[in-house]
Amino acid sequence: MVVFPNCKINLGLHITGKRDDGFHNLETIFYPIPLKDALELISNTNNNPEVEFTGTGLIVDGNAADNLCVKAYHLLKKDFPQLPTVKIHLHKAIPMGAGLGGGSADAAFMLKLLNTKFDLNISTAQLINYSLQLVSDCPFLIINKPCFARGRGEVL
Repeated sequence: MVVFPNCKINLGLHITGKRDDGFHNLETIFYPIPLKDALELISNTNNNPEVEFTGTGLIVDGNAADNLCVKAYHLLKKDFPQLPTVKIHLHKAIPMGAGLGGGSADAAFMLKLLNTKFDLNISTAQLINYSLQLVSDCPFLIINKPCFARGRGEVL
């Protein structure tokens, strides 16, 4: 299966304070825009016990195990041990470090993709809870519609 994670912009950003957990409380409007990555997920048929991750497009620094798509897989695998190992390919077109939420989008879309492909029947509310464990603006990208956000970005 292939999906196209889109990024977002913040229409205004008001930091309302520092939280005890090290994050900031904010108020913003998240708005999806049509700049997209491409994310492919297939079942790993060669019985490799590890997730296989490949990437093209913009270079993403770091170890593949630290990629948010791989982390999303492992997050669900804890609660759904029946998940088979997978091959993930990410074609990166959304620039990193620009505040567009490209990595968050990839993680959110990976959660939704795993849910759909493997019939996990995870509700939207549960997907939002999983996504918040990955990145603060991930819950918005589960919903992926313009919305006012508060808290770390999870109160939509």
